[in-house]
Amino acid sequence: MTDELTSHRFTVTRADLVRYAGASGDFNPIHWSDRVATSVGLPGVIAHGMLTMALAARAVEDWAGGRDRVEEYSVRFTRPVVVPDDDRGVDIEVSGAVKEVTDDGRTRIDVSCTCQGEKVLGMARALVRRPEQPQS
Repeated sequence: MTDELTSHRFTVTRADLVRYAGASGDFNPIHWSDRVATSVGLPGVIAHGMLTMALAARAVEDWAGGRDRVEEYSVRFTRPVVVPDDDRGVDIEVSGAVKEVTDDGRTRIDVSCTCQGEKVLGMARALVRRPEQPQS
């Protein structure tokens, strides 16, 4: 493992929001209707927070060598991800760095998740179990 997560870019489109709504059961119209989203003060249709969180977790899983190595993961939602009504969507950038390695073989990673240069997840942290080291 390296001391930094390889930077990941995930593109989110309105079609992704429809698929996520079907999988999660979250059909809140702020995730598909510009009219409803703007009527409640949002700048437009926004991605599901849990979808954004899951994309960042995917980057951690890749770095750690599998989802079974992720023992803890938490975030705060700081800014919505606005998804335009076009075929290009919007990019979410995920990176991170090792902040601590414990004596019991766990590694704490601070994760950065941004969209259009703005932080969308705050206090994003993961605790992962390192692969077993071969004994000599």
